[in-house]
Amino acid sequence: MIPSMVQGKEVPFTQEDRDRLIRLEVTMKEFKESVDKRFEQVDKRFGEMITFFWMIIGIFTAITVSTIGFAIWDRRSMIRPFESKVRELEQGKIDKVISSLRTLAETDTKLAEALRRYNLL
Repeated sequence: MIPSMVQGKEVPFTQEDRDRLIRLEVTMKEFKESVDKRFEQVDKRFGEMITFFWMIIGIFTAITVSTIGFAIWDRRSMIRPFESKVRELEQGKIDKVISSLRTLAETDTKLAEALRRYNLL
C-alpha cells in the first residue's frame, strides 16, 4: 500500500481556495438570477398565450352567436310573407264556407240555430 493514500492528511485551506469559493458563489447567484428571470419570461409568455386563447374563444363565440342569430332572423323574415299569404287564402275560403252555410240556413232551421249559437248568422 501507498502510505500517502492510507494516511489521512489534512489539506490546508488557502486564501486562493476561499477566493475560488467566493467566485463560485457569485457565479451561482448570477446563474440563479438569470434562471429566475427566464422563468418569469416564460410565465409572462404563458400569460400572453392564455389571453390570446381567451380572445380566440371570444371571437369564435361571437361569430357563432351572430351566425345563429342571422339564420333565425332570415328564417322568420322569409316565412312571414308566406304566412300572410296563407292567412289571406284561408280567410277567403272560410268566408266562402260561412256564406254557403248561411244560404243553406235559410231552408234548414237546425243549421240556422247552430250558426246563431256561434254568432255566424
